[in-house]
Amino acid sequence: MTVRTRFAPSPTGYLHIGGVRTALFNWLFTRRHGGQFILRIDDTDIGRNRPEALQPILDGFRWLGILWDEGPEVGGPYAPYFQSQRLDLYRQAARQLVASGYAYPCLATKEELEAERRAAELAKRPYIHRGKGRDLSPGEALQLWQEKQLPLRFKIPVGRKIVLQDIIRKHVEWETDLLGDPVILRSDGTPLYNFATVVDDIAMRITHVIRAAEHLSNTPIQMLIFEALGASLPAFAHVPVVNEPGSKKKLSKRDMKKFVTPEVRAKLRALGYSDAEIDSRDDLNPATVAYYQELGYLPQALVNYLGRLGWSLDDHSEIIPLEQMIRHFSLERVNDAPASFDPDKLYWMAGEYMRQLPIEEKVNGVIPYLVRAGLVPEPITAFLRDRIRQVVEVCGDRLKLFSDILTYGAFFFRDPHYDEAALQKRVGKAGIPEVLQRFMEELGRVEPFTPATLEETLRQFCERENLKAGDLIHALRVITTGVTVGPGLFDVLAILGRQETLRRIELALRRVQGVAQ
Repeated sequence: MTVRTRFAPSPTGYLHIGGVRTALFNWLFTRRHGGQFILRIDDTDIGRNRPEALQPILDGFRWLGILWDEGPEVGGPYAPYFQSQRLDLYRQAARQLVASGYAYPCLATKEELEAERRAAELAKRPYIHRGKGRDLSPGEALQLWQEKQLPLRFKIPVGRKIVLQDIIRKHVEWETDLLGDPVILRSDGTPLYNFATVVDDIAMRITHVIRAAEHLSNTPIQMLIFEALGASLPAFAHVPVVNEPGSKKKLSKRDMKKFVTPEVRAKLRALGYSDAEIDSRDDLNPATVAYYQELGYLPQALVNYLGRLGWSLDDHSEIIPLEQMIRHFSLERVNDAPASFDPDKLYWMAGEYMRQLPIEEKVNGVIPYLVRAGLVPEPITAFLRDRIRQVVEVCGDRLKLFSDILTYGAFFFRDPHYDEAALQKRVGKAGIPEVLQRFMEELGRVEPFTPATLEETLRQFCERENLKAGDLIHALRVITTGVTVGPGLFDVLAILGRQETLRRIELALRRVQGVAQ
């Protein structure tokens, strides 16, 4: 048997982190078993569909390296892969169900259905609809449906127990007497989810349905539709949901906005986004894949993190290369408890992958951010590229994302944005401006202008001046970078060069002296 799995997103918005985790589990399982992974687009909900959302979904999967074997833009033997283009297939399957006595036209009006719901609520009992059309013969039902184009309902059998042996959730069962007859086809011919997904899974020969646990409640109806259409059941594996950090609430776009930190907001502003855009755009929401792509996360880090979100190779491994993940992935090792999304852990993991990246690839990755922030011009000359390389090297492990260059390296390419309190504390301190004036003379003479020589010069100067080296180092750091922490000071001075270092000292002294006056 060839393993065939599928993921069927709706084009209603950007790729959600939870959905991508489910797609990844499908993809890993398929690759482990040498099968085919199908991407199918569930676009039958015309009211919610956003045609412009499809391309970001496809782009997001490609960015992550989750490539599909059949689906949009690649085709396949069971095309089309858009449900909106498969309506004839659903209508044929619906006709089969009516003709064999498993479905019937819904004769109830909206008012009657609403009255039933209200009565159930008042009686505090489950609302279970059994339509009048259940008693029609298959011939009568088929004729009535063809004549009046009424919605179709699936006839749930009475008095049965539906039993599922789920790969992850294990034994699950339902009583059919607690299930109402669901609508499977609207009067306009468009299918409902439970019906369309079964018809497509049969037609596309899906062997394993790996999906989010919230679909578990749909499973008994789908199992009955499989049976009614004379098809074998696929294996089911219901993956637990992804919760918000430190919460039992399912991860949602609305609530994840609070995890856009001030540092991230500053980077997004530097890239040209307004606060209103940061607060409202889905592609700038930590619940979507696009957010991590925009900030310059390495895709392999996000894949590793999502792969570990509810699945484990063993009891200790965190960094798991993709090929190793494929070799060892199994649904049996997926935890049946909800997983908690941890932005800090993802950021740490991003840093582990960034550390392994060759320096030239890091340079290539940060350049677009420097250009978009207006810090460097295009085209990038050889001289400028060499300078960027030096900055990347001196930033070291601080660069966990490509956009981190805007946090830790922007001051190399523009005047510092001073922390005024730190400037006054470190540079405005009694005696420091005069010391800096004398140290500028030392900087004018030091040769070569390298980190080692600069450090030696500063320490010898401080010894002669009977000054703590830390006082001068802290003052120079604030002067040259605008902040109190960052890359090593002497590396910073060497990259800035003699002329720029002296200019920034003069600039800071004028600023401090102007405030003092």
